[in-house]
Amino acid sequence: MSERDKFAVLRRTERVWAVASIHGEAARLDALHRGLETRFTTGDRLVYLGNHLGRGAAVGAAVDALLDFRRRLLARPAMFAYDIAYLRGSQEEMWQKLLQLQFAPNPREVLGWMLDQGVGATLAAYGGDVRQGRTCAGDGALALTRWTGGLRAAMQARPGHYALMSALRQAAYTDDQALLFVNAGIDPDRPLSAQSDSLWWGAAGFARLDHPYGEFRRVVRGFDRAHAGVQIGAFTASLDAGCGFGGPLIAACFDPAGEIVDLIEA
Repeated sequence: MSERDKFAVLRRTERVWAVASIHGEAARLDALHRGLETRFTTGDRLVYLGNHLGRGAAVGAAVDALLDFRRRLLARPAMFAYDIAYLRGSQEEMWQKLLQLQFAPNPREVLGWMLDQGVGATLAAYGGDVRQGRTCAGDGALALTRWTGGLRAAMQARPGHYALMSALRQAAYTDDQALLFVNAGIDPDRPLSAQSDSLWWGAAGFARLDHPYGEFRRVVRGFDRAHAGVQIGAFTASLDAGCGFGGPLIAACFDPAGEIVDLIEA
């Protein structure tokens, strides 16, 4: 995979709005978008920090809301598709792996673990049945292939859904390399090109980031297992207030120096 396919580059930025994990909370996302629409100005860029899917009861509607707001922003003068970035989170990673469950060496165990992590909400959104999945996992690769094929077809039947999932990036950064945006974590000892799973599972590495990561002034994440709200460190910012776990959805606006200059909570 090329660097262009792995990372989104936000160019000529005045400010960057970063949206925390949504977790299928469509009503909160709609409310956040209403606030953001009135405060988004020329030169602003937008990055969704992953975990669009999972947990909440309105996963399909949340993806529809992402696509609708994208259309509205792109209708504005001087806005281009590359000014909006969508990151891959742990929920999107699990969903992709679920659609390939027939290749797992122990599919029943893998499915059970994914369900414990909240993928069941996404499964239900695309017409999947947990009991049928467990049965197919025990019946072998052919049965699983048919089951996952049905899920993929259901997602493709929702306009724009499959294309959006195909456009997810591992991380995003501003072209001056001032700000780096990730889903949940980072391994401080590895270059960005070698991060991969660390970006959605590497929370421990994020917590011990006590120095600049490369040339970046600040690393911003949108998922925190503690859901501790807005947390600003010397070189980090964490934006998760628990959306999908009973808490609100947050969007923060960063200036080129990495300072938060505006905040929306829905």
